[in-house]
Amino acid sequence: MSNTSILLNRNRQFASDFSSENLPPMPILRTIILACVDARVDPAHILGLELGEVGVIRNNGGRVTQAVIDEIGALAFMSAMADGSEPRPFDLVLMQHTQCGAERFADPGFQNALKAKTGLDVAHVAISDHEQSLQEDVERLRTAPEVPGYIVVSGYIYDVQHGNVREVIAPAALAL
Repeated sequence: MSNTSILLNRNRQFASDFSSENLPPMPILRTIILACVDARVDPAHILGLELGEVGVIRNNGGRVTQAVIDEIGALAFMSAMADGSEPRPFDLVLMQHTQCGAERFADPGFQNALKAKTGLDVAHVAISDHEQSLQEDVERLRTAPEVPGYIVVSGYIYDVQHGNVREVIAPAALAL
């Protein structure tokens, strides 16, 4: 049996009593979470989220890449258009986690082997220090012309061993 069939069976159960057809396209809590693709790090479970409350972007390491910058810029524009002429701030939560596979990306031997085998350069998403990586990601957002300064950014580290989320960067607007 394919794992896809398991997921489709679960969807049939989900759809059988679906009652969220009137949710707005923008998150109810006006929050976007950037997290790692690691299956142990599901923001909905970790933060007790309901359908429609937040938007979630996931990638290797939960790092701010150019693709993430483009997404945030587009979402900010869509939000401003939907809300009228005055853009309303929204929160961007950066969530990294302990025991992350992106920590392996910091190993030069791993980086070189991956690049030689696949052509992929992962140096820009490597994590050797989570707190430093979060600071770097906030700075990438701050200097990205696509991202408006009114977005409120915060940074957290989720401990996969204990289930706790620790604040590293308090919520603050990007514009200084």
